[in-house]
Formats: sequence, structure tokens, C-alpha cells
Amino acid sequence: QVQLVESGGGLVQAGGSLRLSCAASGIIFSINAMGWYRQAPGKQRELVAAITSGGSTNYADSVKGRFTISRDNAKNTVYLQMNSLKPEDTAVYYCNAVIRRTARDSLNDYWGQGTQVTVSS
Repeated sequence: QVQLVESGGGLVQAGGSLRLSCAASGIIFSINAMGWYRQAPGKQRELVAAITSGGSTNYADSVKGRFTISRDNAKNTVYLQMNSLKPEDTAVYYCNAVIRRTARDSLNDYWGQGTQVTVSS
């Protein structure tokens, strides 16, 4: 099986920083894209940032210039450095990875359990 385990969420004041981590473990042949999504109460889940295996990145307009996504392919880990946090960044943040478990498998989406980020004003 494949597991994505997130860490690094918490409570921070506006203007502060947090760093999220997500490590993939289990039977993994290769990992394609990895990313972070978030879901605030009463809202749909939205893409925050994504990164390909080659390092190309994509960000939501609302976080450009404040958040940075990176990954360590040797550790099957993706990170999200969040700076200049705003109250509107408050949400549950979910890690996502597109993984091929064996050479013969197709690519599948896997999700972490979510980590709460709360930004106080």
C-alpha cells in the first residue's frame, strides 16, 4: 500500500510562516506530480501548488510570491514553505501524489489525511 503522511500544520499569527512536509511510503515504483491542496470550511478543495518530477511548479494566484513548493525525490517527500500567511490561508491542507506502484501499474492519485493550518489576525 501507499501512504502519504503530512506534518507541519498548526496555529500561526498573520505574517508568520509554516513549513508543511509530506512523505510517501510503501510500494512505489515512481512518483509523477506531487502537490498541495486546501479546503476551507464551506468551500471546495482547491489546488495550492504542484510540482512535477522534473521540478516544474504551478501555484494558485492567491499564494504566488508567498508559498514555495519543493520536493526531495530521493526521500519521496514534498514540502510547502508558507510565508506571509494571511487569515484567508486558514484551511485543511492535503498532500497529493500521482504514483505508479509497480512498473506494470497505471498512475493513481493518493491523498494524505490533511493537516490543519490556522492563521490568526
